[in-house]
Amino acid sequence: MELRLEVVQVPVSDVDRAKAFYTDNLGFVLDHDVEHIPGMRVVQLTPPGSSASIVIGTGMNSMIPGSLEGLQLVVPDMEPARRELLGRGAPVSEVQDMGGFAFAYFSDPDGNRWVIQEIPRQGPQA
Repeated sequence: MELRLEVVQVPVSDVDRAKAFYTDNLGFVLDHDVEHIPGMRVVQLTPPGSSASIVIGTGMNSMIPGSLEGLQLVVPDMEPARRELLGRGAPVSEVQDMGGFAFAYFSDPDGNRWVIQEIPRQGPQA
């Protein structure tokens, strides 16, 4: 059996505002923006280099906008990734060293909380 997590729903209050944040401020790729049935808009966005996507929209779930937390974006080198995100206007925190692993944090316009984790390509040293 193969089970792949490929899409995560992110609850937002304003789809257009969130779409702009994720594409403009974070550089996510817009995969599609469709209304399958009246009242159900599906906007799928993929972080650069990721095989997993997020979905925002209307008529899909009952989650409270801003209630999601702990989604992690993994980068091989924190400083250039953080600089690029800050340059795009993303509200990324200062970097925190957690025992040899670097983390930074941000929230989308609704307050959904994200984590950026640095995992060097060669892996952590033992």
